[in-house]
Amino acid sequence: MSTLAAPIDESDLARLHAGLVARAAAADLVDVAYRTHDGPLGPLLLAATPAGLVRVAFTVQDHDRVLADLSARISPRVLAAPARLDEVARQLDEYFAGRRRTFDVPVDLRLLGGFRRSVVEHLSAIGYGRTASYAEMAQAAGSPRAVRAVGTACALNPVPVVLPCHRVVRSDGSPGQYAGGADAKLALLDLETRVGAAA
Repeated sequence: MSTLAAPIDESDLARLHAGLVARAAAADLVDVAYRTHDGPLGPLLLAATPAGLVRVAFTVQDHDRVLADLSARISPRVLAAPARLDEVARQLDEYFAGRRRTFDVPVDLRLLGGFRRSVVEHLSAIGYGRTASYAEMAQAAGSPRAVRAVGTACALNPVPVVLPCHRVVRSDGSPGQYAGGADAKLALLDLETRVGAAA
């Protein structure tokens, strides 16, 4: 004879999850903490290792697929631990509100190597409200002829917005592609243009 279990209250689930996160953190068992954060571009997946922010992903990039990739490439010890990303979320809110121009959070670029990493490391040199061409970025990264490779590096930037690949455009000034979609790139460029003009 089977008995039906009473439904679990949402607050009980939240309390149990918080306890799990606390115990896992105390035992140093969380290699990748993550949360989603709502903003003007839709929900962003934020993920961090103990070394820093390792991933920012747009909805169009499929958050479940991104988490599976982090599990495969970094560690299967991936856990929703929103508090560990509170500072990143706060700075994103300030950025989208036009009150922040640069991010001050540690970044973990272990998902990139070689020339791609070099390109992404140069992104923060592009000033707020400014743009650089793919050719200019290739030059800055030390391979002037690798213009197409710069496009690939920007597409694979694991921490968009924080490391501003949206500021890299085609030589004719047109936006080019973006991992979050063309509308997201235009929205970010427009935000920075409006805030910069108002300053």
